[in-house]
Amino acid sequence: MNTFTISGNIVDIIGKKITPGTISIVNGFIESVIYDNTSNKQFIMPGFIDSHIHIESSMLAPSEFAKIAVTHGTIAAVADPHEIANVMGMQGIEFMIENGETTPFQFFFGAPSCVPATPFETAGATITVDNIKELLENPKIKFLSEMMNFPGVIYDNSDVIAKLNIAKAARKPIDGHAPGLRGDALRKYISAGISTDHESMTLDKALEKISLGMKVLIREGSAAKNFSSLNSLIDTHNDMVMLCSDDKHPDDLSVGHINLLIKQALLVGHDLFNILRCAIFNPIKHYNLNIGMVQSGDRADFVVVDDLQNFNIKETFIKGEKVAENGKSLIESTNIRLINNFNTKEKTIEDFRIESKSSKIRVIGAIDGQLITESIIADCTIENGNLISNTETDILKIAVVNRYSIAPPSIGFIKNFGLKSGAIASSVAHDSHNIIAVGTSDREICIAINAIIRTKGGMAIYSDSVQKILPLPIAGLMSNEDCATVGKKYSELTQAAKSLGCTLHAPFMTLSFMALPVIPHLKLTDKGLFDVGKFEFTSLFV
Repeated sequence: MNTFTISGNIVDIIGKKITPGTISIVNGFIESVIYDNTSNKQFIMPGFIDSHIHIESSMLAPSEFAKIAVTHGTIAAVADPHEIANVMGMQGIEFMIENGETTPFQFFFGAPSCVPATPFETAGATITVDNIKELLENPKIKFLSEMMNFPGVIYDNSDVIAKLNIAKAARKPIDGHAPGLRGDALRKYISAGISTDHESMTLDKALEKISLGMKVLIREGSAAKNFSSLNSLIDTHNDMVMLCSDDKHPDDLSVGHINLLIKQALLVGHDLFNILRCAIFNPIKHYNLNIGMVQSGDRADFVVVDDLQNFNIKETFIKGEKVAENGKSLIESTNIRLINNFNTKEKTIEDFRIESKSSKIRVIGAIDGQLITESIIADCTIENGNLISNTETDILKIAVVNRYSIAPPSIGFIKNFGLKSGAIASSVAHDSHNIIAVGTSDREICIAINAIIRTKGGMAIYSDSVQKILPLPIAGLMSNEDCATVGKKYSELTQAAKSLGCTLHAPFMTLSFMALPVIPHLKLTDKGLFDVGKFEFTSLFV
């Protein structure tokens, strides 16, 4: 029998009180909570929950994600396996569940609703209506993942409506994805049963969603950071708010997770109980999660912090098992099965040539820290009839290569990457995860892309002075190594990109969203340049 006690200042989120006491744990459950007047400096509270994350974006297998997350006090994640589903379909989802179950960490996976997200890109698999039914009948699948196809909801697409109806019949929550919807369109989207959104970038948009009954997830990830715009909701609408990262790269995850959002909220003066309600209580209730709240009879899921100012995580417990202590994970690594889907061949420099048809072109305007882009009209630079990158105007060539079959690259141009030489490439390119690259010359773009093709997935940088690659052998999305190793390699890639002139905080993360045709305004998929506002392809030339 695994029995022990732990004492400290017990944080009761529901009762909104902090009282010294002792907790007795027997076989993974809290047998009793006895309050007393014993002086104690440490604080005991329920463990933290990421209410929306794509584990794949950490570039770690779930088992390795768990190892680092628990050191930051995270005990559970509401996870959308959308990324690997786009590459591997049902096999990918099964891999995530199987690998996640090798750890005590609580992964609550959803059924990806939009695979592929749109017909405007080539994915590696399709999740059908029948697949959704099969997934939602599985008790391990807790929700229908973010409904990216908002036009399909608004215009009553039969497959979209069928998926929503299956989730409602199963009484499982439906996650949303509505970055630009307002007014009647938003009203219809929410009335279809969609209950959350993590794409609010301004307070007025978030408040409109809340007024219509939708819960807003405050996101602070590696690329998209919305805390500064939305954090006032923690006190004004704490029953309608959750905290999430959405996408978290390994170098950032090494530093912190939901605990950093809690620290930020405390620093700007929000009420502790309101913060913890958003970080713990609300996701438990919304997704019906089997997570303890440090009450008698609950699972023994909790963290111990030093104080309520520094908020350093001393210990993390999941079902009575200590899984982290003083920044060290106690979860052991496991053997990770490799799966992949990569069926293209190396390219030639000529493949990236594009003949000039006009003096003006449409250019993607990248925005640091955001997933949205601008649509810019700019002068093009021509050399021997070929449109080329121009480092002086910072208008660089961008290419997307279909990784699932042999096809010509799709070519466009992008501004605000700042590269003065070289190219960067990645097989992490939301949502279909074809190969995406940006660079200062066709030759460098070609070499960087071919490095990815040879390793069947990864992130690469190439210039005459720098050549680095981070292999991602699990579906071209994740490594089979630990967070420290992956984080170090990823940081080296980031610093190398910056040494070549890149001005973005997270160059590879920003690059990964430049092919996503469900986030405004202008994107490039493997099938061409895409106007998200019109939801149709557009010409590169004006």
